[in-house]
Amino acid sequence: MATKKDIRRTKIKYRIRHKVSGTAEKPRLSVFRSNKEIYAQVIDDVKGVTLVAASSLEKGVEKGGNKSETAAKIGKLVAERATAAGINKVVFDRNGYLYHGRVKSLADAAREGGLKF
Repeated sequence: MATKKDIRRTKIKYRIRHKVSGTAEKPRLSVFRSNKEIYAQVIDDVKGVTLVAASSLEKGVEKGGNKSETAAKIGKLVAERATAAGINKVVFDRNGYLYHGRVKSLADAAREGGLKF
């Protein structure tokens, strides 16, 4: 059964997704965070294709430090992969989460890595 917090986030998510959509020129950088891990995807919504992805579950991602530091590593990793794929501009989709903590550190690291949003 979904909690009130999950229902609230889902409503916010749909409200955001109504306004935010990714194209081939400016894809959507979507963030998902669980209690332990964090995931980031660069998505072209017109084709329905994930162009680039990174997560804290991948091999080679060090989990030292706290979760915000891990999120920053994932932000840099997804920015490196996106620039290698020729993507410089994205639309940020916080996916219903508050722009604070892990989501903010991932976004800041992606900006430092070369993504513009």
